[in-house]
Amino acid sequence: MRFAAEVSDLELADYQRAVRLLLRHPLVTATWPDEKALPRIRRFSAELRRDLSEAFGYRLELHGSTARLVRTADRLEPDRPALTRTGRPFDRQRYAYLSLCLATLGRAGIQITLTELADAVAGDANRIAGLGLDPDAGADRRAFVDAVAWLEDRGVLRLADGSSAAWASDPGTGEALYDIARDAVFALFRPPRVLQHIDSVTALLERSLSSSGNAERRAAAQAARRAVLERPIVYFDDVPAEIGNHLRGQALPADLYRLTGLRLERRAEGVLLVDTSNWSVERFPGTGSVAQAAVLLAVAIAERVSDPDGRRARRMPMPDLAEAHTKLIAQVDAGLPAGIPIAMDTAEPAAQPPPEETEERKLPLITDSFLREATAEILTSYGSAFGAAWHTDPDRLRAEAVALLVRFGAVLAVPGGVLARPLIGRYRSTVAQVKQRTLF
Repeated sequence: MRFAAEVSDLELADYQRAVRLLLRHPLVTATWPDEKALPRIRRFSAELRRDLSEAFGYRLELHGSTARLVRTADRLEPDRPALTRTGRPFDRQRYAYLSLCLATLGRAGIQITLTELADAVAGDANRIAGLGLDPDAGADRRAFVDAVAWLEDRGVLRLADGSSAAWASDPGTGEALYDIARDAVFALFRPPRVLQHIDSVTALLERSLSSSGNAERRAAAQAARRAVLERPIVYFDDVPAEIGNHLRGQALPADLYRLTGLRLERRAEGVLLVDTSNWSVERFPGTGSVAQAAVLLAVAIAERVSDPDGRRARRMPMPDLAEAHTKLIAQVDAGLPAGIPIAMDTAEPAAQPPPEETEERKLPLITDSFLREATAEILTSYGSAFGAAWHTDPDRLRAEAVALLVRFGAVLAVPGGVLARPLIGRYRSTVAQVKQRTLF
């Protein structure tokens, strides 16, 4: 056994729960995600620190009443935003306020009022062109409160007196006093490099400096394990050959099961980790109208691709995912503050021969018109399962359901529609049942 070697069989299930807990919540405080989480981590801290480093290249840091799993990133993930308490993704304004809140709290003492925090953040924000913060402006105040609530939920700020809701309604009359968990503040803001010296977001990604064959194989094995954890599904065509070799190997399923207690499912096209313990932040199929529409769309797409009596779906070559990632990096780098020199890497990357466009590498195109028709049929067939808002705006339901399928690797968005990926085949001949709404 390479992992959990010091853990007895009687404790293995508890150890695996601790691993899953850290993977789902890289920041653990005295109250986040609950009061029992931190003792579970501390119980196995030595084993966790060793195994997470060896298996994934992650670093576990324990400071006071805070545990932080510093993860290694292999690529940018645009579909993992911070969320408000109502489930809305953070926008650029909220991210900026969150960063300025952390900077202010790092300079503060052990307590701070919400008004003091707002004044300090406003002072910094008003010096940034295009940002600003006016607590009397409703949109600015709501964005600021969302950033503070994110910190409050995770135990970075602990309400000692007053009410943040009252301040949010009227900053002139309401007030709130917070205790500052300084361990959590410092654990949150620990960039791996000095940000002033970063010329591109790629500097925050993992860069292998290994020079020996053994080190390169170890790095590839870690990247393969990370890919299975970080992505809902890993297709062999989406990863370099050296990582694909580890994904096809016999050691990977045993290693991941020993660490997490979860089974790896392998097919000809790729692998996925089957979530039987509810450790994922988002699951598919899930609950809610969008998730229900998404699985019904997946069934319709699978039937369209495999229908022997219908017109054959046109097949298209898969877009270059590396090119899409490069464009995403350029979009992020465009947000660097003006005046910071960008040291561009002028070295030409080694030319890679394009993959042969065989029929197997081409994917079926599902057009937007088909998706609109399928969404209309879903609303007609399962009318009472969807609220009136979705019936009046079926395009939004279609767009959000397709976006969910994209996040889980079931389809790939392209101009004019989506390309059906192999995961869609799982829903072929599926009989979907949607829970009907109770009218009375």
